[in-house]
Amino acid sequence: MTDRTPTEGDPETGPREVSDREIEEWGRKVVELEARGVAGLAEKIDAGFARVVRLLYDCTGRIIITGVGKSGIIGRKIAATLTSTGTPAAFLHPVEGLHGDIGMVHRSDVIIAISKSGNTEELEALLPILISMKVPIVAMTSDRDSFLGNQATHVLDIGETEEACNMDLVPTTSTTATLALGDALAVALLSLRGFGPSDYRQLHPRGAIGRSLLTIADLMHTGDELPVVALNASSDQVLLEMTSKRLGVTCVVDEKGRLKGIITDGDLRRSLEKGFDLGAVIAADLMTKAPKNIAPDALAASGVGLMEDHQITQLVITDADQIPVGIVHLHDLLRARVV
Repeated sequence: MTDRTPTEGDPETGPREVSDREIEEWGRKVVELEARGVAGLAEKIDAGFARVVRLLYDCTGRIIITGVGKSGIIGRKIAATLTSTGTPAAFLHPVEGLHGDIGMVHRSDVIIAISKSGNTEELEALLPILISMKVPIVAMTSDRDSFLGNQATHVLDIGETEEACNMDLVPTTSTTATLALGDALAVALLSLRGFGPSDYRQLHPRGAIGRSLLTIADLMHTGDELPVVALNASSDQVLLEMTSKRLGVTCVVDEKGRLKGIITDGDLRRSLEKGFDLGAVIAADLMTKAPKNIAPDALAASGVGLMEDHQITQLVITDADQIPVGIVHLHDLLRARVV
């Protein structure tokens, strides 16, 4: 096996041999150039950026993003990120816009137009129509003095970036910088909205993200499913409660309903091994005192960690007054694929 690959060379001599080390260097150069391009954006985040964020925050319609080619692809991703974090957004292809799709734009919307040069022919045709509709336009470009820069209401400068290809032509560094700027807008907006994990979970109910944001309250057994006995309950009452609720466990509470202990199948077996006369004991004699418990708004993943740390398979969920409001079993977490 060779570590050298033929590549295009002089037409007369044919392709030259390229070593793995050269290929590695190509990859390293791309990453370094794109990293510098993104890092340079930090200096451009100023009061103008804040004004754009507030414009988008106050928008009562949608954020409409438009662009052609690679800029359009980046625009679609920015629109998806905005939508998934609580800011309604959509993508408008400039060509399709000129053939009827501009009907999706309303006066209450805000336009974000993306073009590195700022002189994209399709955008030049679309912008006058948008301007006539009196829709605010935010330009994302590297040239403030371009057609787009001059026509826009606000300009977000992506900087004069060196593209990562050896011809300085293929959109690479510029698209990465534009994507990072779009992420900056989305994160600033979600922070301004107070958009939190519960909001994000509502918009991502499926997949790994949704599972990672499940709370204990989403999975716990409550109401009639919650096994509970009093401190002075007989062993028969304990067995009946555990059997009927089919969770292999019951909470033990005092006269005010506060959690004092827990009885599991294992506790019963250990009591028998110690020679206890189950007919002569009450719940207080059988229970494990001060059981591990968790709040209902805790992430389910935190419950898994607590179970693993203490090698238990059930968790009691309590309110602020230590009154049981639910119970969760390891099997519940497995079924929800949290584990």
